Amino acid sequence: MILRALTLAGGLAGAVVTSQFPEFSQQYAQRLGGAVDALAEVVADFDASAAAVGLSRDQALAQMQGTAFLERRRADMTATFQRYDRLRADLAEVEGQGPFMRAYHAARLTDRQIARAAWAAYQPAVPIHFAGLSFALIGFLIGSVALGAVLRLLAWPFRRRMGA
Repeated sequence: MILRALTLAGGLAGAVVTSQFPEFSQQYAQRLGGAVDALAEVVADFDASAAAVGLSRDQALAQMQGTAFLERRRADMTATFQRYDRLRADLAEVEGQGPFMRAYHAARLTDRQIARAAWAAYQPAVPIHFAGLSFALIGFLIGSVALGAVLRLLAWPFRRRMGA
């Protein structure tokens, strides 16, 4: 009886957690779009400055040397270009997608800065739409099965042998 109650609790916990994915992933996607827009401005500004003196991006980066500040700035800009390319590709995969496709592309929702910002602004809600209820059901099943299996495994050595 206790194992069933704990298994039910595990299922309910799984349902609560996974039911929040549709809204959180939507918040993440919105912030991802904002981050891509902001980085696009930085990239365009750097490229315009380089072009104004007849340099490509790579040539301008190569000229950023000689002082500790320029070396640091070159490393920062290189990281910015890489992050911009990665986030732009992530956005292309999840933009305009529904919660099930965002779940399919969940590996694209892993930028720490964006996730922290989305989590800070996120307000949990009771999902009363199809996607939220579907995710809740999936979470309930996963939580029930996982916790039930763990509890049964832990209880196994303590069971009395039948017929002994």
